[in-house]
Amino acid sequence: MTSRLSVTVERFPLAAEFRIARGSKTEATVIVATLERDGFRGRGECVPYGRYGESVESVHETIHAIADDLANGLDRQQLQERLPAGAARNAVDCAFWDLEAKMTGRPVSSLVCRQFPRPIETAYTISLDQPGNMGAAARAADRNILKIKMGTPNDIERIRAVHAAARGARLILDANEGWDETCLRPHMLEAARGGAVLIEQPLPVGADDILATMPHPVPLCADESAHTTADLEGLMGRYDFVNIKLDKTGGLTEALKMMDKARELGFGVMVGCMVSSSLAMAPASLLAQEADIVDLDGPLLIAKDREHAMHYTHSMMSPPDPALWG
Repeated sequence: MTSRLSVTVERFPLAAEFRIARGSKTEATVIVATLERDGFRGRGECVPYGRYGESVESVHETIHAIADDLANGLDRQQLQERLPAGAARNAVDCAFWDLEAKMTGRPVSSLVCRQFPRPIETAYTISLDQPGNMGAAARAADRNILKIKMGTPNDIERIRAVHAAARGARLILDANEGWDETCLRPHMLEAARGGAVLIEQPLPVGADDILATMPHPVPLCADESAHTTADLEGLMGRYDFVNIKLDKTGGLTEALKMMDKARELGFGVMVGCMVSSSLAMAPASLLAQEADIVDLDGPLLIAKDREHAMHYTHSMMSPPDPALWG
């Protein structure tokens, strides 16, 4: 069956500047793919990410390039071969899921969740800043799970400041590839003393072989090193968890396969996100029903979300409203 495609770029100002080791931003720029068929409409949202060689222009162009294929009957399964993993495929893949749900009246959750979806607890992110500011932000957040942006050669004081202020919250330290061999061991030991439950991507992709021979006093999670199912076997022995993000996998279809394979290989699973709106969180929230750790706080970081937004009660995130997605 044929589908008509439209693509839009949308920008959401952030509630505050968001900083990680690679830079900062004050708005979330997203691309929304919309598929229409027989009067029904399905949407999917993605975030082009420069770290993976993507730009707003390149992702927009990639999606537009398959408009004729969609008009000629390209379906969701064929899409997996037509486009590579990444943001562009994610937007179209999630639009397909949403369209199918709207057309059949059968929610996506009934197809992908083993049980009726329930509210789940998400981490809340603290941006990279001076130690005192990060400690103050952690105290003000008052959450059970905090994701702390790290990624400099000297994060010891940041870890201490956040630990002292976090009121017993579980801490995830996200280095975004910003550590190196010289600071890795002291940072890992300080993380253990500071009550961290997970460290994300401490070393750059391609420089993380050392993790296979180094003790992990805190479990390690692959993020930039883990994109699709094909990456998983190569991460064994180096990482304990993998962070599955739809903008990396290229959509919910591949993310579900990756989740199953990760479990088979013995990895713990985090489901994460880019800074984006509730439309991007909706499909990820269904995947996250089976996750060990959930990091889907993107809408909490923007100043104003879209209509029919995901509902957050403190750290608890409810399943999506069908009017939004799925």
